[in-house]
Amino acid sequence: MTARRTPVRVLVTALLAVVLPQALPAAAHAAVTRHDVVTWAASADRLGEGVADRGYRLVVRTSVGGSDPRIRLTNAFGDRPVTFDSVHAGVQQQGATLVRGSNRRLSFGGAHSVTIPAGGTALSDALPGRLPATTGLVVSLHSPDAAGPASGHGMAMQTSYVSQGDHTAEESADRWSATTGSWFYLDAVSVRADASTGAVVALGDSITDGWQSTSDLDRRWPDYLARRLRQADTEIRGVANEGISGNKVLADGLGQSALNRLQRDVLSLPGVRTVFLFEGVNDIKAHTGVTAQDMITGYREIVRRAHEAGKCVVGATVAPFKGWSEWDPAAESVRQDVNTFLRSGGEFDAVTDFDRILRSPYDPERILPVFDGGDHLHSNDKGMQAMADAVDLTALGCP
Repeated sequence: MTARRTPVRVLVTALLAVVLPQALPAAAHAAVTRHDVVTWAASADRLGEGVADRGYRLVVRTSVGGSDPRIRLTNAFGDRPVTFDSVHAGVQQQGATLVRGSNRRLSFGGAHSVTIPAGGTALSDALPGRLPATTGLVVSLHSPDAAGPASGHGMAMQTSYVSQGDHTAEESADRWSATTGSWFYLDAVSVRADASTGAVVALGDSITDGWQSTSDLDRRWPDYLARRLRQADTEIRGVANEGISGNKVLADGLGQSALNRLQRDVLSLPGVRTVFLFEGVNDIKAHTGVTAQDMITGYREIVRRAHEAGKCVVGATVAPFKGWSEWDPAAESVRQDVNTFLRSGGEFDAVTDFDRILRSPYDPERILPVFDGGDHLHSNDKGMQAMADAVDLTALGCP
């Protein structure tokens, strides 16, 4: 905040209210302590080939509200620099149409364009004003020179929009008729919040990513968790979903392994208080010779690095998957041994027993049919909500 008197502007319906701060007495100014907290994030991976002169209108949902939002763009998997010459942020009205008067241009180091080197990221300047929780935030970006591997999140479970040419400043949907189910180049949004406010990052695979949940309705289990946190008396308010379909703890494949992406996807995000680790089924069912001890070693390394960064770590047991094509008794044996460690190993600050919540009482190696998304591995909307309801909210703060 600043001691200089500034004007007040209010954008439509308080969804993205621009309230520039008024002057404060010096003592009151000193007493105000705020920091950046992630309100939305999605793990980056390789996402096909970049296309020059293409625009993306990306729809995301905020978890924690705050002021002065900033976005982070990524070129993590690019093999050459990529330039973004126009980036705007507004509020979704419906589809690709924005709330009138809400779309504003973002800057990067005071400039309207930014060039991100291969492997790099770029954080925008703060956009003055308030961004409430549950806002349908729309980030529109255009690159004149995108080529080579694009970076982004493949399985968004959310419809976004594509245009040819730069139409980022437009609030109508006229030039945004094409759709995409991926988030290109955008990997995080943060807001300024009270210093006591923190966030939890869900580090996971396709179950966390939301496969088999209903698209465009925010019914992934981290979404349900965010709804619970908004109603609870807790300092943990932000939720970042860092799930990647097919992801493993130990080996790269569909996305870098949890071990290899921990710094970029989790520890680099602002305001993170807690890491919620729910991964392992893809390592186990792949039949690559991975043992329970291999998994335990990987979990311990993630816990060690997160603790060194000052983060709380909550672990979750591996859910049942009998009926999935790769299930067999050998994989089930590894799963059981891993879950025994997770429940009793004492390595995590807390443990959520997703296995107990999701399994059938008649066949504990299977998902309860009412929670089964149909493939015997992924949960449906009801299963996603049951998972979120099973999380002990007090444990997320590591009291």
